[in-house]
Amino acid sequence: MKKLAIIGSAVVLFCLLIWGYFYFNSEPSNVAEDAANSTKTVDVLEENDILVFTPRKSDAGLSVILYPGAFVDALSYAPLANNLASSGFKTYVVEMPLNLAVFGKNRATDIIDEAPDEKFVIGGHSLGGVMASRFAHENNNEIEGVFFLASYPDKKGSLKNASFPGISITATKDNVLNKEAYNKNKKYLPKDTTFVSIEGGNHGQFGSYGEQHGDGKATISGTDQTDQVTNALIAWLNTSVKTQER
Repeated sequence: MKKLAIIGSAVVLFCLLIWGYFYFNSEPSNVAEDAANSTKTVDVLEENDILVFTPRKSDAGLSVILYPGAFVDALSYAPLANNLASSGFKTYVVEMPLNLAVFGKNRATDIIDEAPDEKFVIGGHSLGGVMASRFAHENNNEIEGVFFLASYPDKKGSLKNASFPGISITATKDNVLNKEAYNKNKKYLPKDTTFVSIEGGNHGQFGSYGEQHGDGKATISGTDQTDQVTNALIAWLNTSVKTQER
């Protein structure tokens, strides 16, 4: 009976994953596809299921690893990644199995191992941020900072004793982020955490993939929200992170 119960649970989980993939899975926008092309300031390539945005000229001395939200294609974060790289921050956007970071929590390991001369911050959008915090919790000596886009750490990814800083960016029209869980889990954020709220932004516009089920209606454009997120991250990288680099 126990074996049958396990098999039954696995079947139910599989069905839920398939349903979620087709119900929530979103396609990157045309804006995202355009941002994934090389420009005068950024080279873009895909290797080992990772989108890499590399500055052609300036190098800020810090690299960014971004984990996508649940059922969101990595390409959807190309506008943000391109913006960061244009400002000198090499950015890696990780493609996840079934577009779920829960199945790829440790994908950052390969990036870090293959770039021993780089220093890294890690973070993500929604579920991606939760999984990024768990990676940072288990690999704190490899990380200089953690960022959360409409996300938060859970107990398994507690960073309350972390020596590095964090940043939490939310949006006022976000109806997908569980506000109760977010407030409950603030205690797991690093002691040095910067809080930023994007007025008029929503959950889906942290990426570029169109409307998300259950989300609020944004009163600012996706481009505006991406620019505000970019500016907040760059300010944090240039101040909180760089001033405490180990």
